[in-house]
Amino acid sequence: MEDKYRNLIETTKESEVIFHGKVFDTIVKKVSLADGSEAKREIVKHNGGACVLPIDDDLNCYMVRQFRSPFEEILLEVPAGKLEPGEEPLSCAVRELHEETGFESSDITSFGGMIASPGYDSEVIWLFMARGLKQIGQKLDQGEFLNVEKIPLAKLLQMAEEGQIKDSKTQLCIYKAARRLGI
Repeated sequence: MEDKYRNLIETTKESEVIFHGKVFDTIVKKVSLADGSEAKREIVKHNGGACVLPIDDDLNCYMVRQFRSPFEEILLEVPAGKLEPGEEPLSCAVRELHEETGFESSDITSFGGMIASPGYDSEVIWLFMARGLKQIGQKLDQGEFLNVEKIPLAKLLQMAEEGQIKDSKTQLCIYKAARRLGI
């Protein structure tokens, strides 16, 4: 670490799990700051996830629409899911592609990871683009309800620009795919 950044480091003094859930844990940390003072940090500890933007030969994308309880709203998103403990991001993306859209892919490109809310959430979402699609049949999880929609990439790019797509991982996948494919 460069010396010019040392004053930014916080040292954890105590850490307590105050909630243990199926999807995430909540941790409260007591930290020491560079000036010697102390502060508390509330952190959502999450295994992370992977998402994948399936794109066919005609540059149509296969998106999912599903109800999202925190917002009481139906959102348009790329297929995605959480990483199981020890699961590699690519494996998660391949699994979610199959489960949610019914496709398998002969060509998956990684766009790297993104951190959505670094101030309080440890979740890293890994972004992928899938080409060479072959329909093999959808396999939704129990209790999972979604619609798959075929939308041209150029239209998705316009929707993202106009604020019609609210989900950050979806926006980033669209922008990265459009740039990669020269749209």
